[in-house]
Amino acid sequence: MATTRTAHTVWEGDLLKGSGTVTFDSSGIGSQPVSWPSRAEQANGKTSPEELIAGAHSSCYSMALSHGLAGAGTPPTRLETKADVTFQPGEGITGIHLTVRAEVPGLDAEGFAAAAEDAKKNCPVSQALTGTTITLTAELV
Repeated sequence: MATTRTAHTVWEGDLLKGSGTVTFDSSGIGSQPVSWPSRAEQANGKTSPEELIAGAHSSCYSMALSHGLAGAGTPPTRLETKADVTFQPGEGITGIHLTVRAEVPGLDAEGFAAAAEDAKKNCPVSQALTGTTITLTAELV
């Protein structure tokens, strides 16, 4: 069964001086302010499209890796995933770097590296972002 999740943004003003609010409709978790300076300069308490992508990618990747590890008989105790999404004004998103630190009892570094790469390749958000260079650092702790 397919699911659809919805968010909407209300923007007022031009790009450089305007601002907006993104609202997370499906979850009802609230709204967050967004602006060009929060995207291209300092966040100053506001979010950006890149931060939203980072949240989506880090959570999707964690789910995919957890599922793959469990399917291989080595479920993780803990996964901590960070996604760094780089935005260059005038160019757009120039890359995403995933960093995962994991506790996976009974799995060696080679097996973990293979599972981590597979999750990077196959998580739905990675697949949606195939036009972007995605790199990975994976570490067992």
